Amino acid sequence: MPTTLAFALQRRRLSLWLSALLALLLISLTLAITLGPVRISPQQAWLITAHEIGELLGLGLQPGDWTSAQIQIVWRVRMPRVLLAALAGAGLALVGVAMQAMVRNPLADPYLLGVSSGASVGAVSVIAFGALSFAGDLALPMGAFGGALAACTAVYLLAYANGRLQASRLILGGVAIAYCLGGATSLIVLTADQRELANSVLTWTLGSLAGTRWDELGLPAVLLTIGAALLLTQARSLNALLSGEESAATLGVDTTRTRRWLFVLVSLVTGVLVALTGPIGFVGLIVPHVTRMLVGAEHRSVLPVAALLGAIFLVWVDVLSRITFAPAEVPVGVITSLLGGPFFVWMLCRKNARERLVT
Repeated sequence: MPTTLAFALQRRRLSLWLSALLALLLISLTLAITLGPVRISPQQAWLITAHEIGELLGLGLQPGDWTSAQIQIVWRVRMPRVLLAALAGAGLALVGVAMQAMVRNPLADPYLLGVSSGASVGAVSVIAFGALSFAGDLALPMGAFGGALAACTAVYLLAYANGRLQASRLILGGVAIAYCLGGATSLIVLTADQRELANSVLTWTLGSLAGTRWDELGLPAVLLTIGAALLLTQARSLNALLSGEESAATLGVDTTRTRRWLFVLVSLVTGVLVALTGPIGFVGLIVPHVTRMLVGAEHRSVLPVAALLGAIFLVWVDVLSRITFAPAEVPVGVITSLLGGPFFVWMLCRKNARERLVT
């Protein structure tokens, strides 16, 4: 009976968190669409959105009191950009949760472990050299996925010793791989034949949501939906992995097989997101930790809450990137790095303080 009551209270608490975060996400999306060098009221933004959706559905709605320039700003510039920010934030947060569980390291993150750097090399190779041109529009995501998977595999092999993953080797290996691949990306940019191409690639490597189009949202939306569903079905396995190899084995979890498909999923999600936004660091580090502070370590609660928090976080980071030095724009990756660096230092200090208390 106490267990049943505790479970019911946990579900109620989760429902409250999800309801509050969904409302906050909707408010954030609305404000993000209205804020910028050209201010548009929330009511007007949603009326324009409703009208454009009606046009797509062939409903023949009458246009309201707005200009074609306002339609361009809301529907073709800000709306797809804001939605991609939400998708990317949710995806990177989920990837961070999965990575921290499968390697049992609170500092694990696709940026720190070199996965984003691998995706960057793959994507930049496609942009600069026309690699995988036979794949058409899928060339960039395919290149980024291949680079992310290669980096993920390399870090895994470096960290695997004496029959298990070594936490210290994982971070060191990830940093080493990230530096090597970062150098490779810079070399590709500097040796590109077209200077204009090199400048655009350099901007992309800093992480940017500028120029997002509607036709770019389908792939990440579908992939994020499938990835989130898969992770939720494996919440029990993630809990077991977080508790350790021996505990996971006693619970019947095949740790090797689970880690392999998780690495593939992490690489795929990271690769597609990096292909669209460039490498955006620290979202997968910050959001999972804040989530666990709010709802605990149970992954059935952590995964949906982290996805919503990640979406809200990156939407507001994008707003900051647009309005801080308007009309100039700061790359999103620069702002997340400015926020993530101090957060990383705080985590290390907190960890050291705990170790001193134990000893």
